[in-house]
Amino acid sequence: MTILRTERLILRRWQNSDRQPFAAINADPRVMEFFPNPLTPEQSDHLIDRIEAAIAQRGFGLYAVELESDRTFLGFIGLSVPNFHAHFTPCVEIGWRLAAHSWGQGFATEGARSVAAYAFNTLRLESLVSFTAEQNIRSRRVMDKIGMTFNPADTFDHPNLPEGHLLRRHVLYRLRPNEFANP
Repeated sequence: MTILRTERLILRRWQNSDRQPFAAINADPRVMEFFPNPLTPEQSDHLIDRIEAAIAQRGFGLYAVELESDRTFLGFIGLSVPNFHAHFTPCVEIGWRLAAHSWGQGFATEGARSVAAYAFNTLRLESLVSFTAEQNIRSRRVMDKIGMTFNPADTFDHPNLPEGHLLRRHVLYRLRPNEFANP
């Protein structure tokens, strides 16, 4: 089932055929550079199962992304609800994880703009957040490009990472409907 279409992308529910390419994405050290560890195939499958359960429960989630031109699976772009406590939770996060071969082509920005428009215009969400390790310049650029704003006072230590962990310090970006320029 297609959820959203952009000029070049289809965002849809997950299919069994997505499991192997998603496991390859999650095992790629370049893709997982700003996560604690790459995922095993079993962990990757479990993540798909959790994503699909969240979509069934909430009516939104992290959608599988494929190229419209040749149906190549690229990863995910969508919405999630963080499962930890922080100064900005509860909230809805916009996020993405794409195969390294698709980087630098504007797919994350294109898909994230479409998801933000869907979040505000269809789901009527009041705000979105996105967060990442401070060092993750690529994701921070996408956040900037979709109009999210960064306030240094919102920087936080991710509670699921131990003290002293290289990736513990995270930046938080925010977006409200009145700040978002629909694509």
